[in-house]
Amino acid sequence: MSSDPNALYSRKNPFPGSLKINRPLTKVGSEKETRHFEISLEGSGMIFEVGDSIGVFSKNCPALVDEIITALEATGDEPVPAPDGSSKPLRQALIEDYQITQPDKKFLAAVLERADAAPVLADLLPDPERKKELEAFLWGLEIIDFLHDHPSAKFTPEEFVKLLRKLQPRLYSISSSLKAHPEQVHLTIAAVRYQTNGRERKGVCSTYLSDRAGEEPVNVFVHTAKGFRLPEDPATPVIMVGPGTGVAPFRAFLQERKATGATGKNWLFFGEQRKALDFLYEDEFAAYEKDRVLTKFSTAFSRDQSEKVYVQHRMMENAAEIWAWLEEGAHLFVCGDAQRMAKDVDVALHQIAEHQGKKSPEEAAVFIEQLKKDKRYKRDVY
Repeated sequence: MSSDPNALYSRKNPFPGSLKINRPLTKVGSEKETRHFEISLEGSGMIFEVGDSIGVFSKNCPALVDEIITALEATGDEPVPAPDGSSKPLRQALIEDYQITQPDKKFLAAVLERADAAPVLADLLPDPERKKELEAFLWGLEIIDFLHDHPSAKFTPEEFVKLLRKLQPRLYSISSSLKAHPEQVHLTIAAVRYQTNGRERKGVCSTYLSDRAGEEPVNVFVHTAKGFRLPEDPATPVIMVGPGTGVAPFRAFLQERKATGATGKNWLFFGEQRKALDFLYEDEFAAYEKDRVLTKFSTAFSRDQSEKVYVQHRMMENAAEIWAWLEEGAHLFVCGDAQRMAKDVDVALHQIAEHQGKKSPEEAAVFIEQLKKDKRYKRDVY
């Protein structure tokens, strides 16, 4: 028998957790819908470290499933193969087992083959050199759009599901510490909702949790992230950069540092659009400041003034002190958007090393590379 309590539950055998709390963190009028979730792990024996993620098995939107069934001219009761080889009614398989939003090349090729005319697909799909154009064309389009736009492309329910990929679990940074909240896990998630081509689009897992989970268990498992751990020495200072939902693991870090009585200083950089509407966990962070668990708290609300201010700007304003913390051996953590934020923060870090450390650009790059090798500069970006 394995001594690992997580061995009983895994990606292949997730734990049926109970969603206890689902509340908004953003206020009415915000351009975002960020929510706080608490899932009970009671009786599971599951353990995790702060910095880990939770995998969530979601279900597809029943309204979108019904629309696909109608487009296929099916009833939803037709037996179809599930990914595990079993047989299920079409509607159940589309809700539980298959990825029914983003189309992949296998599906698009089948549409092109069967449709009377699909000129854009015929132009872009076969040409590997036009991959970027194809991606631009596909942005904001889903499988349902191709079924509506090409009614001549007919599929039986079985043919259709064989063109789909398996629905994969989504990973979310854990925003709580087991030492502060035993037998439960907290998540901080932005519900993805937007409009393209005159249709409402929904993030699969974020809106499953926001809108539909709770009546039945939420299947979850622990995803270990050994590269995103607090320093072993509790006296080590920690700098955390987490705008938006990137703040999730740092809420967990602060809970852990408080629960363990860690003496190291903690500095959090948090950014969002508007202070009045988007200040996630404002009261909690204020309490951590009051308790001196949070030594420094730097915020950047980009839309509260004419010039946009982001976390990297706050870092540059505090360059001398950041450098002093790094000189003391601080660990720097970054969590959130990989496309822009993490790159901008990395640029700011190089500039701080140049200006405050009196280094050439090459020497600054060597210094930051060494921080990474020493596991003092850690990123969880997506």
